[in-house]
Amino acid sequence: MELFLVSKEFPEYTEEHAKAGLTASLPGIETWNNQFQGYEIMVSVPEFTSVCPKSGLPDFGTLTITYVPHKKCLELKSLKFYFLAYRNLGIFYENAVNRILQDIVKACQPVFCEVKGEFTPRGGMNSTVTAKYSKSR
Repeated sequence: MELFLVSKEFPEYTEEHAKAGLTASLPGIETWNNQFQGYEIMVSVPEFTSVCPKSGLPDFGTLTITYVPHKKCLELKSLKFYFLAYRNLGIFYENAVNRILQDIVKACQPVFCEVKGEFTPRGGMNSTVTAKYSKSR
């Protein structure tokens, strides 16, 4: 039995693969003025999809966004269209979670935000990626 670390059929990952989707143009996330302080909002996206930038195969997962708003709250309809834009975007899910966090922070400047992506099994393994932001950092 022979083991191959890198198959000739599947070339190694490139820097282009690693950066795929990070600078893609996506719909803007709208906000509205927050009226209260000191509370938490959780948004669940159970049908998040994107595409592996190397294989072109779809990735599926559940995103959970938890944030403490400051002056602005996320408008959900625009957030839905933002997430739908990932459907055909080639991006590793690690990058997707971090990009989503950056875009949410840019849109509403929360006190705290956590984006958690729980992705379905691939090759018998499933991954959970969590990225966090805190205004105090």
